[in-house]
Amino acid sequence: MPEMPDADTIRSLLTCSDLLPTVEVVAATGSTNADLAARARAGGPPGLVRIAAEQTAGRGRLDRTWVSPPGASVSLSLLVRPEPLFPQWGWLSLLAGMAVAGAVAEFAPSDASVRLKWPNDVLIRSRKVCGILSERIERADGALAVVGLGINLSLAADDLPVPTATSLAMEGIVAPVDQLVAAVLNRFAVLYGEWSERGALRAEYTAVCASIGAPLSIQVDEGHRVTGVGDGVDEYGRLLVRTDAGVRAFAVGDVVHARLD
Repeated sequence: MPEMPDADTIRSLLTCSDLLPTVEVVAATGSTNADLAARARAGGPPGLVRIAAEQTAGRGRLDRTWVSPPGASVSLSLLVRPEPLFPQWGWLSLLAGMAVAGAVAEFAPSDASVRLKWPNDVLIRSRKVCGILSERIERADGALAVVGLGINLSLAADDLPVPTATSLAMEGIVAPVDQLVAAVLNRFAVLYGEWSERGALRAEYTAVCASIGAPLSIQVDEGHRVTGVGDGVDEYGRLLVRTDAGVRAFAVGDVVHARLD
């Protein structure tokens, strides 16, 4: 029987109630990101967390669809008002990735390789277990940001959206959903606070990102591909790639696909 997240249990495990005071859980929704975006546009306050055991109309980056079977994944989005100026908001997805990677590693066996692929994937043994999407929401009293993510919990091989995906169950990782979600939110809050105070967490991100130091193929648009080696991230969260022509910076919105070669 799939495990349904429990709002009260998750709240009891949180140490970040100052940043994220309101936690909601629903069995199913179209998209947790869309839910919070609508709430934000209607005047909802930052600090909302929306969690669903099923998404029927989820979206990934570049409007790719992402649908989660009932109970086989957990989707969650949170609404925040970042203090850093908008050019730095590219870091929101990177912070979420670090939070998920750290939380998953708490439950994973010691030989599991939990890494990040810039800009928005969490990998276990080079297979995608989590995707992330951050969005800016305009409002008269100042813009807000929705940070959303989906973690594959118990998907079997036949249910995977692509052959390069995986799930916690397929990797032998047992993580009670309430504990996993709370761990993600607690870790995100700590990273978010550090980012708000001192800016880019470049050393911390570099330590867990498989894209840095690896051969990469960056598809900028149809027919335009750049190859090189991941060289780091900059203060805006852009990927730095060392090419034959020098180091180039790529923003999330400019990249169709960043393939690990």
